[in-house]
Amino acid sequence: MNSASLTTELINFLQQSPTPFHAVTNMAAMLSAAGFQRLDEAASWQLKADRGYFVERNDSSMVAFRTGSADMLQHGIRIAGTHTDSPCLKIKPEPVVTSQGYLQLGVEVYGGALLNPWFDRDLSLAGRIDFETDDQELRSVLLDLREPVAFIPSLAIHLDRGANDGHKLNPQTELSPLLLQLESEEDFDFDDYLLHAIQDRGAANAKRVLAHELLLYDTQAPSLVGLREQFIASARLDNLLSCFVACQALMDCAAHYASVLVCNDHEEVGSVSNSGAQGPFLRSVLDRALAAGSAPIDGFDRVMHKSTLLSIDNAHGVHPNYANKHDDKHRPLLNAGPVIKINANQRYASNSNCVAMFKALCDQLQIPHQSFVMRSDMACGSTIGPLTAAELGIQTVDVGVASFGMHSLRELAGANDVPLLYQAVNKYFSR
Repeated sequence: MNSASLTTELINFLQQSPTPFHAVTNMAAMLSAAGFQRLDEAASWQLKADRGYFVERNDSSMVAFRTGSADMLQHGIRIAGTHTDSPCLKIKPEPVVTSQGYLQLGVEVYGGALLNPWFDRDLSLAGRIDFETDDQELRSVLLDLREPVAFIPSLAIHLDRGANDGHKLNPQTELSPLLLQLESEEDFDFDDYLLHAIQDRGAANAKRVLAHELLLYDTQAPSLVGLREQFIASARLDNLLSCFVACQALMDCAAHYASVLVCNDHEEVGSVSNSGAQGPFLRSVLDRALAAGSAPIDGFDRVMHKSTLLSIDNAHGVHPNYANKHDDKHRPLLNAGPVIKINANQRYASNSNCVAMFKALCDQLQIPHQSFVMRSDMACGSTIGPLTAAELGIQTVDVGVASFGMHSLRELAGANDVPLLYQAVNKYFSR
């Protein structure tokens, strides 16, 4: 795939993936179109060599893999890991709040979100809804309202003269979005609204809504920005950019070696879930794939010893307005190639062996690479890399594209870094 097509497809993917549920659905469609076969975790698997497969969990996590033709005991598995979730505002189970004649929704902050960018934006709702049918069966459906239905208005500067001096937000009282101005004596039923919404979108047999996982999102479309369109501006670049690029690289790679892509949910809240990196999902899929190949009883540990993990998650580019937030020798630039992330305290899992492997891979492709280390006087974030490395006992390197505004409602990345990361991941799967 050429660079222009890759960027266009990425922008379309970001636009169509407002939640982890939608992201996994869209990757499943990509994989199916490329000939990958969907697997059911509850069924017995009959895997064949040189085939592609994928399996979903919780509708929000996915493992896709190629079985290849090479002996896994001899050559190991090339694994890439990403995550599907992003910090956001999540609707509470009983969300309706009324004040001064306005309808609002109560929200929880999911993950370490930058909160100020959520104000004064055209917001919509998307996620998963579980319902009971006319036949008393339990079903679930994805919903994306698409249209701007919510807004969190700022307080005017005249009513808060110190707003620009560092106002600390209260997420309980200041983040409830505005949806409706109620008529006199009007009683709004949110579940009834959702029921009609899913009925209008195909779930005609839905009788009542029982539960939902709904997220607010910004309706502004992703776009190329800058005088020379050198940057991509979008919500959820962390980490749907990595998900899309790695998925495309897996579909396009040479299929000789066994290769795996895991896209976990819940990374932004610690990864402790049945579909998160600290859960059993990836290990379960790998165990079953090895068993299908009649691996010996000690096969898993032997294969992991030969395997590597490329943990792909965005990195902090050096911000021109805040350059002092970076270590002087580790200042990644946008559009300057993949960033290798290193931390002495294992917040990133990179070690010298895997760093050397990734650098050599980039050098073979003649693509640039960079390194990031957090300032020694600042706390470091983390990724799924250390968690997956500990769970599998696998050599791991944490990498990603440089970006600005991580965890904001709208982030920025380098447009040229997309094809560079794609080339590196494709080569990693194929080598």
